[in-house]
Amino acid sequence: MPGGYMGKILCVDLSSGRLSDEALPESLLRDYLGGYGLGARLLYDRVPAGADPLGPANILGFLTGPLTGTNALIGSRFVVVGKSPKTGTWGDANCGGQFGPYLKFAGYDGVLVSGISPKPVYILIEDGKASLQDAAEVWGHKTAESEALLKHRHGEKAQVALIGPAGEKVSLLACVMNEEGRAAGRSGLGAVMGAKRLKAIVVKGAQTVPVADDERVREIRRKALAECKEGFLETLKKYGTAGIAADSAASGDSPIKNWGGSGQFDFQPEHADRISDDGVVAHQQRKYGCYRCPIACGGIMNQGKGQFALSLPRGHKPEYETLAAFGSMTLNDNIEAIIKANELCNEYGLDTISTGCTVSYAIECYENEIISPIDTGGLELRWGNAAAIVELTRQIGAREGFGAFLADGIRVATQKLGPEAITYAIHVQGEEVAMHDPRFLPDLATTYLMDATPGRHTQGGALVAPPDMKFDYDKYDYASAVHAQAHRAFVNITHVLNSAGVCLFGVSTFGYKVLLEQLRAVTGWKEMTDEDFMRTGERIAVIRHAFNLREGLNPLRRNIPGRLVGKPPLTTGPLKGVTLDYAAQIRAYLKEVDWDPRTTVPSPAALRALGLEGLIPDLQRANVPAVETF
Repeated sequence: MPGGYMGKILCVDLSSGRLSDEALPESLLRDYLGGYGLGARLLYDRVPAGADPLGPANILGFLTGPLTGTNALIGSRFVVVGKSPKTGTWGDANCGGQFGPYLKFAGYDGVLVSGISPKPVYILIEDGKASLQDAAEVWGHKTAESEALLKHRHGEKAQVALIGPAGEKVSLLACVMNEEGRAAGRSGLGAVMGAKRLKAIVVKGAQTVPVADDERVREIRRKALAECKEGFLETLKKYGTAGIAADSAASGDSPIKNWGGSGQFDFQPEHADRISDDGVVAHQQRKYGCYRCPIACGGIMNQGKGQFALSLPRGHKPEYETLAAFGSMTLNDNIEAIIKANELCNEYGLDTISTGCTVSYAIECYENEIISPIDTGGLELRWGNAAAIVELTRQIGAREGFGAFLADGIRVATQKLGPEAITYAIHVQGEEVAMHDPRFLPDLATTYLMDATPGRHTQGGALVAPPDMKFDYDKYDYASAVHAQAHRAFVNITHVLNSAGVCLFGVSTFGYKVLLEQLRAVTGWKEMTDEDFMRTGERIAVIRHAFNLREGLNPLRRNIPGRLVGKPPLTTGPLKGVTLDYAAQIRAYLKEVDWDPRTTVPSPAALRALGLEGLIPDLQRANVPAVETF
């Protein structure tokens, strides 16, 4: 077994109550690493096409990577995977904190959960031994209280991944939480966990993650930290991602007013400053970091006073995505209200991106009289109404009042409201879009539309380009072959880091070469070349994509919200007049990766080059509808 792996996963069938260990062959780990790479391969082989995402045949996975729990830079991550009930596609959600490393310290590289339990349960893993436990005591409680009860039962060193009331009530906005403020947020996988009546996974143990050359890992870490002392790294250390909120609003990176406004006109700099950098850390008690992180971009917030005082003695600092979703998207510059909305999302177990976007959508529908005060129970959903934003967030989490109408997100709400609400419904195949505007960074349109998990900003592209890889192209030169080559490279790197178990900032600040060197040192795969690295990333991209193709899903047929691509273009601000030729951009990318331009099915040659010739018969049988032109 290579370094970085405990060598086994835990398989749990909740319907029968059966638990079993499964060994992981090295060939599988070499091809897919871990994280959602390993998860996609395992679920492709085990979840049948057409499976109900909320039914017993769907598998919910918790997977670490080879660098998780080691001395590698920011080796703290784990991913939750499964078929998404929000989008019907492959689903995954990435998370930091302590849970991922401690899952490995407890003896496992991952957990796969199938079936549906007849009653609420949680999984307990202690030093390589696993059991199912009755969750009656914690079911119905919010996340912090539930975590405290489980730690009281199993010890303070236990780490817990769990759902809150939103997941228990199968809200499609629900996520998986740990440490009261770390969220595996996207894809609605908290709803899958709730449908399975699985409240939590509790892990504890003191096993050591084997490493082929730990001294080399430490040397790489020391050198990278010594050489990277300026720029974005220092911003992250001082402010976390809150440090970019004002600049992003001013530049056009942040969507404004439910994607219909501009930072220079609708949410001016004095407003953005109140929810950015110093405006945020003024409310911070202390910094907080994930496992062995040298950056510590998180923060523990003061409880505060008044109407937006926190319910808990400590809250977590809102990240950039949360600040934009509950701030610039809703024209809300009240930082105390955003901190409170963040706490509510954490306590109920809600994805802050999707929840904030759903609130902004509801506000615009209210402003345009598609939703009435009778519908909202008298709640005045106006732009910038901080009190209403916070209360609606609480209602969504509790699935009560008007929040029950919105608890499954924008797509479901639009289906209820009818066609007049479609203009304001900014989602891609059911996933609310992340807080980075393709009109500012055009290749995000390719990522949002083409990735196996739509609407995600962390799935590769120039937004997360490593500093040690440069391409020369005009970002608005949509059909550029160089642009397509760059996008392919950045996507492949991102899939490797998400599967290796490291934080995105471990590459966007230190470079992809550091990731490759750490993989060699941890695993002992010294022969891994740059080409192997890139091929692994592309193999992971394709197996995730194949999961969707087998379902008959062609990403070229996804809905494309007009505002997302500048149709019509904005009339004010830094993105004034921008309309993306996203189709030309995607055609260039499809040519670069050798996928069919009408179905997006990879060519047999492309599959063979990745060692995926076994997929050829499956994809030939798949009923993937073609587009006539794109």
